[in-house]
Amino acid sequence: MDSQDNTREVRRKARGRPRGWDDKTTQNTIKSLDRAMEVFEYLSEAQGKALTALSDEMGQSPATVYRILVTLEGRGLVEFDHDEQVWHIGPRAFVIGSRFLRRTSLVDRARPVMRKLMEATGETANLGVEKEGMVLFLSQVETHASIRAFFPPGTLSPMHASGIGKALLAYMDEDRLDRLLAKTELKAFTDRSITSPTALKEDLAMVRAQGFSIDNEEKNAGMRCIAAPVFDTNREAVAGISVSGPTSRVSEVEIQRLSRPVIEAAHQLTLAIGGTITPPLS
Repeated sequence: MDSQDNTREVRRKARGRPRGWDDKTTQNTIKSLDRAMEVFEYLSEAQGKALTALSDEMGQSPATVYRILVTLEGRGLVEFDHDEQVWHIGPRAFVIGSRFLRRTSLVDRARPVMRKLMEATGETANLGVEKEGMVLFLSQVETHASIRAFFPPGTLSPMHASGIGKALLAYMDEDRLDRLLAKTELKAFTDRSITSPTALKEDLAMVRAQGFSIDNEEKNAGMRCIAAPVFDTNREAVAGISVSGPTSRVSEVEIQRLSRPVIEAAHQLTLAIGGTITPPLS
């Protein structure tokens, strides 16, 4: 019986992955595909690039880059603006990216929570996770107000200057936090940006004490964000939910009032994904 079970396990693995699965050496990579993905990723971060600019900045020959772009264009992953003579990411890239978002129930379960949060506060609701030391925005429900914050899905933002970023950092393992801060430049975006690791840690202690974080015009002058963490079954902060808007509406006197529905939304989403609510720490 044990022998049959082992045989079935081997067959299942064989269908899902080949021999040498763990071998990531050059013999198991496709160089031309790797080079194409380099161009694709670079263009995604620097939209509206001319062929010569792309080839110069990437250190690739114009002929090579052109062949890659034309191939990607055939799949709808990039597109060429004939008027401006520049290349952009194409609509197919969004379609594929959206399929990634559907892999997890987090985004699906967050939508009704975010919609309710937007209606309760009148401000734009956002959902984000940590991705390689940055905040990756996954979803947004926009306010109906004329002046609003805009973080389209796929946007990356520095964690130290983000409400969601600080909500996640506040509950990060201390060793991991120290490693992250050691290799991260705490860049100043406004005169309110936190640029000192010591000052940032003091701010994170406040986040844990009150249960929510504030981006107090630290990324963009005139914009304020209030965020709270979402926890998984291991009590680890795996996402953040927030509201953001202009300081004229998200004023300092409104922070306490607006923080309550944000915290409640984070609790609702935590329970919706089977997580465990972590109370504020004193």
